[in-house]
Amino acid sequence: MKQAKIILDKDYSISRIDNRLFGSFIEHLGRAVYGGIYEPGHPLADELGFRTDVMEAVKKLGVPIVRYPGGNFVSGFRWEDSVGPRETRPKRLDLAWFTTETNEVGLHEFARWADKAGAEMMYAINLGTRGPEQARDIVEYCNHKSGSLYSDMRIANGRKDPFNIKVWCLGNEMDGPWQMGQKTAYEYGRVANEAAKMMKWVDPTIELVACGSSSSEMPTFGDWELTMLNECYENIDYVSLHRYYANPTGDTPGFLARTMDMDDFIHSVGSICDAVKGRKHSKKQVYLSFDEWNVWYHSRQQDEEIWKREKWDRALPLLEDIYNFEDALLVGSMLITLLRNADRVKIACLAQLVNVIAPIMTRNGGGCWAQTIYYPFLHASCYGRGTALRAIAKSPVYDCADYEAVPVIDTAATLGDDGSVTVFCVNRDMEDACLLDLDLRAFGELQMTEHIVLHHDDVKAVNTEDCPDRVTPHQLPISKLEKGSGQVCLPALSWNVLRFGP
Repeated sequence: MKQAKIILDKDYSISRIDNRLFGSFIEHLGRAVYGGIYEPGHPLADELGFRTDVMEAVKKLGVPIVRYPGGNFVSGFRWEDSVGPRETRPKRLDLAWFTTETNEVGLHEFARWADKAGAEMMYAINLGTRGPEQARDIVEYCNHKSGSLYSDMRIANGRKDPFNIKVWCLGNEMDGPWQMGQKTAYEYGRVANEAAKMMKWVDPTIELVACGSSSSEMPTFGDWELTMLNECYENIDYVSLHRYYANPTGDTPGFLARTMDMDDFIHSVGSICDAVKGRKHSKKQVYLSFDEWNVWYHSRQQDEEIWKREKWDRALPLLEDIYNFEDALLVGSMLITLLRNADRVKIACLAQLVNVIAPIMTRNGGGCWAQTIYYPFLHASCYGRGTALRAIAKSPVYDCADYEAVPVIDTAATLGDDGSVTVFCVNRDMEDACLLDLDLRAFGELQMTEHIVLHHDDVKAVNTEDCPDRVTPHQLPISKLEKGSGQVCLPALSWNVLRFGP
């Protein structure tokens, strides 16, 4: 049996983990809103039309912040369409996803849903077809108490107290040719800076996320960040990162190694931020918001067929990836990567939350069930709070088509505020279990309290409405520690959560 080792010490910490690392995303896209969180007439809909079965699944995840309303959608969005009486809200053609947006669910409705879910709203503004003036106006509408045009409009629309939205995205993927109002890095940096100034003049307490590159594969990656930040560094607080991974060839070892790219992406963008900081002789630290991340490739051909048949219909079933077991393993490793970079990444959003490349699926008029990727996210959100620990790890390695020396055991660890320790591990080996040596002597008399594992013999196994528990976590026998040391067996191809307490 292969062997690996982890040494942990409570003094070897990376950073306090920002709870917003376990955020998610709901865009006006596909059935994320209509048929996802909102379905009036459903047997389990509440008085507002929100599905209570979906709400319960979201609450279990403990999502602290949700990015809204887009995404590509936001680059052509008029925020004024989403407020006021529903019967007077306009229906608009959405050029991002070739559907019709009815605006039945708008700012006020989504804020009520977020309150019920226990989540903050992370609101994205349109810097594609609109600009700083509209950005200022929506902050006034949401966050100013009263006595001005837009704050009084909010009150007239039924919301006396401000929404107090604290995190705002300055547009979305503005480097992309698929984006309405695509800009060069200089153009975007200038408009983002002016919008940021005006927004913070209205409410100095808000935090702002500037658009980084849409992915590390963009030809302008690096130059975009450097040019953009040179224009707006002092007025923004975060740079966004977006990354999706695919496995169209069925190369499981190569697919599970994709977090090597994710780690490089984070370090590269952080280094560029620091370079601009040095160039400007600034004392300000800009952090990262990894506000779109996931696996995405299963539904692309299906979406093309839907657009051919149903273009411009409402709430088309788009981007409905059905996730398999190997997808859950990569999502687990992506969460591990975020935890290991908790000193720089303060916000992250699994894209998305319901139906659209999502951990939660629904059927219109029917059931709600958890996809395979639901479980690593659930475990990381529940047990990954507190302080990220810098693990000293030794693991066997393997080479694949795109990467060399990929650790077989991918791991991160956290120290909870109650003194508990959690170790997250993915065993990437397709055939062999791995014996993990644990050295936790620095924590005193800890004992293992739980070993949760997610494993399936078929890497393509999926959960469905008819068979929702095909890929679900289970418990393994716990191992005893002797003076803080012990061994745990990690099954081949598995997501593991090792929990330790006094």
